[in-house]
Amino acid sequence: MQGQGAAVISEGTVLKGEIRNVRQLDVHGYIEGRITGGSVVIHPGGRVFGTVKSETLDVRGTFQGDAAIRTALHIGNGGSVRGNVRYGRLSVEAGGELEADVRNIPPELAGDFNITVRQRGHVVVTTVDLTAFDPDDGAATLTYAVSNVVGGHVALSGAPAVPVAAFTQVELAAGHVLYVHDGVAAAGAFDVVVSDKAGATSGAPKTVSATVLAA
Repeated sequence: MQGQGAAVISEGTVLKGEIRNVRQLDVHGYIEGRITGGSVVIHPGGRVFGTVKSETLDVRGTFQGDAAIRTALHIGNGGSVRGNVRYGRLSVEAGGELEADVRNIPPELAGDFNITVRQRGHVVVTTVDLTAFDPDDGAATLTYAVSNVVGGHVALSGAPAVPVAAFTQVELAAGHVLYVHDGVAAAGAFDVVVSDKAGATSGAPKTVSATVLAA
C-alpha cells in the first residue's frame, strides 16, 4: 500500500505487507510488516508487528518490533511497546508499557467462523472461514486443537470418515480440512484453539458455526 494521504486499517482487518509514504495511518486492526510515513496511531485493540519509521508514533494498542521515530513516541494508557525503539521524545501515560525485550507473540484466530454444509455431506473449511496469524511463527508450526464438535466431525480430505482432533495451518490453507455432517443434526459447530511451536495459544476457544442445508 502506498499513498500520500490518510489511511485507516479498520477493526477486523488483517494486513501483511508494506505501507509506504502515508501522511497519517490509523490502525484499529492488525498489521504485520513495514510502515513508513508521517503520523502513525495504533488505537486500542490495534496491533502492529514489524517495523515503523515515522515522524510520530502514538500507541494505545500493541506494537512489537523495530521503530525509528523522528519526533515523538507517545504510549497511552493500555498501550504496549516492545522491541528496539529509537525516538526523539518519549511520553508514557500511567498504564502504558515500554519494554526493551521481544517476547514470543501468541497466535491469533481470524475469519468469519461460519460454514455451510449440505445434510449428510461435507464442506471444505477455508481460510475465509477460519485462519490464524502469528508474526514469529510460520504456518507449519501453527496447530489447531478441535473440541466440542456438534452435528458431525472434523476430518482431513484424505480420510473424510475419520474424525481428527487437530490439524495444521498448512492443511487448512491447502483445503484439506473438512467438516462432515452426521446427516441428522439441524445445525453444527466445533471449537478451535491454535497454538504455536513455543506453546503459546490464541486463548479461549472460538466456535465455528455450521449452517445445514437440506440435501
